[in-house]
Amino acid sequence: MAGPLASEVSYDILSFDQLDGWAEDDHAAAFSTFLNTCGDMKDPDWQAICRYARTEPEPRAFFELLFRPVLIDDRKPALFTGYFEPELDGSLSQTARYRYPVYKMPLEARQNRPWLTRRDILESGVMQGRGLAIAYVDDPVELFFLQIQGSGRIRLPNGTAIRVGYRGSNGHDYRSIGQELVRRGVYEPHQVSATVIKNWVRRNPVEGQELLYHNPSYVFFREVSKVPADRGPLGAMNRSITTMRSVAVDPAFIPLGAPVWIEKDGKQPLRRLMIAQDTGSAIKGAQRADVFFGTGDGAGRAAGQLRDPGRLLVLMPIQRAYALLPESAI
Repeated sequence: MAGPLASEVSYDILSFDQLDGWAEDDHAAAFSTFLNTCGDMKDPDWQAICRYARTEPEPRAFFELLFRPVLIDDRKPALFTGYFEPELDGSLSQTARYRYPVYKMPLEARQNRPWLTRRDILESGVMQGRGLAIAYVDDPVELFFLQIQGSGRIRLPNGTAIRVGYRGSNGHDYRSIGQELVRRGVYEPHQVSATVIKNWVRRNPVEGQELLYHNPSYVFFREVSKVPADRGPLGAMNRSITTMRSVAVDPAFIPLGAPVWIEKDGKQPLRRLMIAQDTGSAIKGAQRADVFFGTGDGAGRAAGQLRDPGRLLVLMPIQRAYALLPESAI
């Protein structure tokens, strides 16, 4: 499961009474979220578990009977962050106000990895005149953060909205502009948030554009407006994700669709069973997770404040969990 890093990874199986706050969680909410995507898991053991889940067992007993919590250690510190579905103002046609295109993925970006950098895509004219714009928005900074989040809603002048979701990227690694501001001495690490970054870029438009170019990764979108307005955006499993129950993980370590137990520390500790239903270009490592906070500005403010340590355990089917251990540990 851990791919090329397997030699650096260790596994430890815990009991449920070793999970801080396990008994107090709302297991039914996690169970409902698990059901949203378990049918898309292809391995036979997961399929068998999903079939049993559809018989409506008692949720806590279901998890305790069929799973074991596994702590995966890849020698990297745990880090929890948050993400959300932003809402932008835009138009289906380009105007003086709505000037910044939200692009579909061109064929050559799929065929060449990596493709052009963010700077090249925006400055070379390679995207223009090809019908690749899904919509146009009024704020390039909000568009940049839409790419970080990977999905969002665009409010149109007539009061309707369209929804866009992640289609792919140009293949370049994500580089944090917040960390770059810290490196330059503009801010201390504890001062950096999405709001702080946005305000700095707007106050310094020339330097701000260069700061955005520091991240060579560029995300392309697809329209997913068929998703009902009362449902969350589509995650990596092409299903709607759930506020505060869906989490983005690194699929090199954690199977998409698996339950994960979150023990996030910090000012507002979080102990909760979530489901790994999404991924992200910045989510790399066995103990790296991004919690979905919902849609809109309030969710964005809450998500932007989250940057905390803790630990993450993945709930694995029992036989699969024990198969991860070296023979000497069994």
